[in-house]
Amino acid sequence: MKLVIPGGTGQVGRVLVGAFRAQGHRVVVLSRKQTGDPGVVQWDGRTTGPWTGEIDGADAVINLAGRSVNCRYTDRNLQEMMDSRVESTRVVGSAIQNARRPPRTWLQMSTATIYAHRFDAANDELTGRIGGDEPDAPRYWRYSIDIARAWERELCEADTPATRKVALRSAMLMSPGRGGTFDILLRLTRLGLGGPIAGGRQFVSWIHDRDFVRAVQFLLEREDFEGPVNLASPSPLPQREFMASLRATWGTRVGLPATRWMFEIAAFFHRTETELILKSRRVVSRRLLEAGFEFEFPQWPAASRDLVARKRAGDGDA
Repeated sequence: MKLVIPGGTGQVGRVLVGAFRAQGHRVVVLSRKQTGDPGVVQWDGRTTGPWTGEIDGADAVINLAGRSVNCRYTDRNLQEMMDSRVESTRVVGSAIQNARRPPRTWLQMSTATIYAHRFDAANDELTGRIGGDEPDAPRYWRYSIDIARAWERELCEADTPATRKVALRSAMLMSPGRGGTFDILLRLTRLGLGGPIAGGRQFVSWIHDRDFVRAVQFLLEREDFEGPVNLASPSPLPQREFMASLRATWGTRVGLPATRWMFEIAAFFHRTETELILKSRRVVSRRLLEAGFEFEFPQWPAASRDLVARKRAGDGDA
């Protein structure tokens, strides 16, 4: 297959690109940066250009483009987060619409953050609650919901009748690669700081990188899938249990707890936002499971053992 992956130079992109190239697929990455890699084509994520020729005749597009959410929610950063997602989705849709041979499939990155902050039950694609109005959540968390809804709305409104569209509502991807979520959590664990935060009741939804790749492959092959699909393990767990398991896997005895105000201060100095840890992301993938998809790593303890072993071996994003 020929796959075009806008935004494929980020952590998620590196996982997918490496896996698909290893399988012998032709992968073209669209990036805002000039890398010198013959497999990378430059674009600006906003306007059409020569890059649209790569989409014409491709088998599928997997659009991952969007500014990182690991930042402070300043007005400027929020606008960049919104614009980078909406504009890139719009221009990809335009390229598909105008292609002489449009791709059969368009997988569009979204986020499990679109769902409500909750403890009582898991959010799946059919019964899950979209967030934004939770009485026990800070008002500024609504920004993330608004961005996610605008992102998916742009996908839905794209006029691409010959191309099926799937929104990938992904949980946090766990990969041993440097700079990713797992790398950050493991660093805290090694420093003895991987304890419960604000009590640790909030659920962590996650997906192992190999299951992420397998789920994307599954969705490329299953032409009966359209609309939103959650990419999340079937076993989200409270943050205190999540970190306790990681500490046990690494062999760290100490995991200092942090109160909410302590975490607020730490997030400020690390130029990030507390929503990334404090929001209870209790999300599962009902559609994948009902279609017969089997997770290789459905439980966090086994997943963390694999990730730690690969980290120790210097396996990176493999």
